[in-house]
Amino acid sequence: MKNNLLFFVLLFAGVLSAQTTTDFEDMGLSQGEFNNQAPDGTFTSGSVSLGNFYDEVYDYWGGWAISATTDTSTPGYTNQYSSAAGEGANGSTTYALTYAFFPERIQLTGDAAGAPVNSIYVNNNTYAYLSMLNGGNPAKRFGGETGDDPDFFLLTIQGELGGEIKDEVIEFYLADYRFADNSEDYIVTDWTQIDLTPLGNVDHLILGLTSSDNSQEFGMNTPAYICVDDITTSDMPLNVRNQQLDWNVALYPNPAHDYLQLEWPVATTGTANIFNTNGQLVKSVHLSTGVNKIDIKTLSSGQYSLRFTNGEQWNVQRFMKL
Repeated sequence: MKNNLLFFVLLFAGVLSAQTTTDFEDMGLSQGEFNNQAPDGTFTSGSVSLGNFYDEVYDYWGGWAISATTDTSTPGYTNQYSSAAGEGANGSTTYALTYAFFPERIQLTGDAAGAPVNSIYVNNNTYAYLSMLNGGNPAKRFGGETGDDPDFFLLTIQGELGGEIKDEVIEFYLADYRFADNSEDYIVTDWTQIDLTPLGNVDHLILGLTSSDNSQEFGMNTPAYICVDDITTSDMPLNVRNQQLDWNVALYPNPAHDYLQLEWPVATTGTANIFNTNGQLVKSVHLSTGVNKIDIKTLSSGQYSLRFTNGEQWNVQRFMKL
């Protein structure tokens, strides 16, 4: 009996460490540099592979590029490699970007292939950001002359497994001017974490961009760039994870004003992450065995998803903040 218990403890501990965060810091770039020419047609880092092609005759690239550039003020195409934050996620140097006029893929490799992706950080790049903010031929200034135009720039992420694209779509607005109150309009300039666990097991992520600013001549006028960083993969297929433990979590009251109570029945610690309806992580708390009191006073009123995990198994419950 003791030997069996030790086996499961060691198994559980091994599973807890089974995840990888791809941050692109291993790509050999110094601050201010970029690389749009992968020698073998792919950039491989951590648990992801990014397709790339480069035409030496026309100095033209497609697919993905890797960047450590920092220019947040120069408008136009010559500044196509900088993130709107002037750095990578969480203050890092290096990140990846793509021109996704048509959807672009992120391939998962190694143990990450065929397993859930926990999260990804995304941001606008400077070229797209300044185009939406100020306009630029042929793109319009978001909001128009009065600021009332209901413009948007939308990122969609889908999962693919075994050549089949899944139905689940995660949406994140990189810019949103559809509010009745113009003071609520925004363009994203900070790196934002998006929860991708609802996609389940995947071997590719598919990123697409759509905009309210389109023309018959050019199609989408908004520069179709997206920056990504810190892609955290679970490295264990969902069906394997679910065989490890069988537990339920009680969350109350719902709706709630100031506090949530979460009954954590697992003998090991866990994490609860709260995401808003845009998929943005707004709060993260440590869980211990028993009743955990979660302060939500600072959250705006509305619907949220609470994703709780012990590192190998996860689930999601939704709640309403009054």
